[in-house]
Amino acid sequence: MATNKMDPADEPPPLLWGLDPVFSAFAKLYIRDILEMPESTQVPGIYFYNLHPIFKVDILGTVVYKRERDDFFCYGVDDGTGVINCLCWKNDLLKQHGKPSGWGKHSDDAEGDFNVAAELEKLQQFQYSQCHLDIGELLRVRGPVKTSRQQREIMASTYYKVNDPMMAVQIEWMMEVPELYRQCYDKPFKLHPDASGEPVMSTLSKATNIIRDFLKQKSVVRFRPYDVLDLLHPLVPEQPRTDSAGEPVAGPSACQQARQLLKEALQILQDEGIVYRKLKSQDEVYQVTIHDKDLLIAIKDIIREDCRREKYAEKGCHLLHILSAVRQRYSLNVSKAALELVLKSLECNSDIVSTSDNYYTMF
Repeated sequence: MATNKMDPADEPPPLLWGLDPVFSAFAKLYIRDILEMPESTQVPGIYFYNLHPIFKVDILGTVVYKRERDDFFCYGVDDGTGVINCLCWKNDLLKQHGKPSGWGKHSDDAEGDFNVAAELEKLQQFQYSQCHLDIGELLRVRGPVKTSRQQREIMASTYYKVNDPMMAVQIEWMMEVPELYRQCYDKPFKLHPDASGEPVMSTLSKATNIIRDFLKQKSVVRFRPYDVLDLLHPLVPEQPRTDSAGEPVAGPSACQQARQLLKEALQILQDEGIVYRKLKSQDEVYQVTIHDKDLLIAIKDIIREDCRREKYAEKGCHLLHILSAVRQRYSLNVSKAALELVLKSLECNSDIVSTSDNYYTMF
């Protein structure tokens, strides 16, 4: 895996990382996101998800391969989104004694007879069973993320086998993690003013967040730029610009600055796929991607129809195939980012299902 470094200009200042509660917690992230997080260029071992500084994670998944060495177990853990190496260090007891001599046997002591050696053997067996997993068993791991030899892995500080015959733990996990993403991880890290009183977050970032929140709260389906222009006026200073001597300086008016700020913010939202223009015309109309029912229906129809064909029946339709079909049948201006948002929404609603990485079929 190639190392992915964060652009220093985009990193929040390290002195402010502690203001983000995610920084001091074990982040319950999907393994795919852990593998794709860019690493800080200022502080090695710190990673960023949506500008949240992260260095320790909490995962739950199935063991798909294993290795054992004198000092550690190495487990490959799969949570359905990806596979990551977990280095699980043995404690001193395991390193000294290894596998218990009575492993796999059950001693039948006389009733009421307490045998210290037998009880210690049982304790060692239980500890070994919790640390030594076979392929197919469920493992929970907590620990810092490291990149070694261009390979992303977790150095486990805590790990144990999860006995989950009724899948209650996994169901609870699958309900909790998406909610954490919605409520915390997918919301960008908002910085507070520094000691000088100057806002650390740029005006453009504030403008983008204002429009994004407005579209979400009001469930907007489509809008024109002048519909949201007034939202940005508080971000533009109304007083005239002056030089060091207090003399007025020529420059764009507050209205012009607001329009330019809006233009840049809308471009960012288009790049993220949150909005798009179905038709490029003088009448600028923006569609809000996840609220565009016609787009959702068009994408479902494409997947349903094409998955009936023998070529796509088994594996489903690839994301790029769906994108090409959407551009041919619906709108040339639908971006890949916009399509990914719609596919994610449809999958969350159980309308479609991903058969493998970037392949989709009807549920």
